[in-house]
Amino acid sequence: MEEFTPHTTNFQDGILIPVNKPLDWTSFDVVNKIKYLLKYQREIPKIKIGHAGTLDPKATGLLLICTGKGTKQIESLQDMVKTYIATGKLGETTPSFDTETEVNETFPTDHITREKLEQILHDFTGYISQTPPDFSALRVKGQRAYKMARQGKKTNLQPRTVHIKKIEVLEFSKPYFTISVTCHKGTYIRSLADDIGKALQSGAYLTELTRTKIGNYKLDDAYNLPSIENILKK
Repeated sequence: MEEFTPHTTNFQDGILIPVNKPLDWTSFDVVNKIKYLLKYQREIPKIKIGHAGTLDPKATGLLLICTGKGTKQIESLQDMVKTYIATGKLGETTPSFDTETEVNETFPTDHITREKLEQILHDFTGYISQTPPDFSALRVKGQRAYKMARQGKKTNLQPRTVHIKKIEVLEFSKPYFTISVTCHKGTYIRSLADDIGKALQSGAYLTELTRTKIGNYKLDDAYNLPSIENILKK
């Protein structure tokens, strides 16, 4: 599959577009935007487009978009190891485990130190059991879990095994901490933040999340949407 450049023309044959997803956009918003640009800027009325790995609306960073025949490679791209930079806030929780919902509980943090945080992170390295957040795009009986959660319904999502290769603390300035997480597909960084809070006998939720790498693809090489729009103009 060819990578996107300002000279790209063969979108039906398969192009990979690394996008820097903006805050508050869904992954499908980005797919629809590029489909719109190809239809009206490049006069391609019908084309398959998909993304390799969902990013939550409150997350930013690397999103791989595949066009045309390249959509057949989405599954192999999803299997690649991913790296995230995540900032969490200690002492509080939210139902969505991030800033999409309001704080619902508060907890003490006086006992938490950087050393204590680094110590408990060892327990989250390797194969671990993790329950996906209720506010997720997973389907429960044909309905998105986040839609059920917003309606106050129970999702009953079950724990599953995920693989975290590496976690390290980048910054610690209580109540905030920033970590780098390298993991395999299916890992929810929001759930990780919530579990870290519990392990510290407190609470925590994500305030920022950026995906910086998928396999050998890097955020530094990604295009923002205005740049893509300019490139696709005739």
